[in-house]
Amino acid sequence: MSLMIEEIRQQPEVLQALLDRPPTALAQLRKRFSRQRPGLIVIVARGTSDNAALFARYLFEITLGIPTSLAAPSIATLYRRLTLPDQTLVIGISQSGESTDINSFLETSQNSGAFTIGITNEPASTLAGLADEVLPVGAGKEASVAATKTYTSQMMVLYCLAQSLGAAIHSSDLNELPAMVAKQLEGEASVRDLARQYRAMSHAVVVGRGFNYANGLEFALKLMETCYVVATGFSGADFAHGPIAMVEKGFPAFVFTPPGPTFEQTEKLVARLAESGVNTVCIGHETIVNTPQCDGQLLVHGDPITRTGVPDDTFTPIPSIIPAQLFAGHLSECKGLNPDRPRMLSKVTHTL
Repeated sequence: MSLMIEEIRQQPEVLQALLDRPPTALAQLRKRFSRQRPGLIVIVARGTSDNAALFARYLFEITLGIPTSLAAPSIATLYRRLTLPDQTLVIGISQSGESTDINSFLETSQNSGAFTIGITNEPASTLAGLADEVLPVGAGKEASVAATKTYTSQMMVLYCLAQSLGAAIHSSDLNELPAMVAKQLEGEASVRDLARQYRAMSHAVVVGRGFNYANGLEFALKLMETCYVVATGFSGADFAHGPIAMVEKGFPAFVFTPPGPTFEQTEKLVARLAESGVNTVCIGHETIVNTPQCDGQLLVHGDPITRTGVPDDTFTPIPSIIPAQLFAGHLSECKGLNPDRPRMLSKVTHTL
């Protein structure tokens, strides 16, 4: 059994520990932001952490109404043209805390007058030392090169940070997530069986919208780095604006289908794929996964958290990524690959 699969299975305990012992800086940040909220949030990250950053953009803009941008690090590191308005919050997200371009961007941002927060799994890292405040994700050592538990821990910390910024996110809702993740793990055998059916897969598309757009990109990344599948992640809207032309009968498509504002449009997209004979796997709570429109299914078990004041899909990303992670891990093993040591990759990547 791979370390990747073992670390996927650790996530209920990791997330619960994070909720039981949240980063101490959150209380100070809550006080700071109660006096003055940032006018702009800029997030800098790479790889899986960049997908967590995309999730944060939706989270902050939808629940807080604060404009949020994903940084292009080379503007600071190579072009040296970074400019930031007053009252900008810059958040650096890095599992290792040693990504050269992320750290350089944070340092340049501080020199421009920005307040900075570092989110990392390594509290003694360079990123943690640079940032004005650090939020450790506390996932424990992640031995597999493929990030799994650090991704969901980053998302949990981002929910907590949104709380500190004033979002209508309640701790009681977050406390339900570890059990929901455990529920997804109960379906591992069926996910493994489905992965075996796709062991000859060499290409695929992954589609997500809204809060789960980040999951679409993250699932595609996992298929690429652990299974060597040429996989591309799309927003459902972007996919319909051109790339949908490349799919045909038997083409593998994985679609996140959570409840909420994006469901109706996603359901229509799945129907279009079915008309073309696309081999579609749906990942979500809704009954769409039990219709002939989906040839296979990665059912997200249990009802989603729905609360007044936030969209119905607000709390779906963490549970929804679990079957996708399991699928990638088991597919890699079915292909005779080692998901823990993908070729040409290492746990820490240095770029500028």
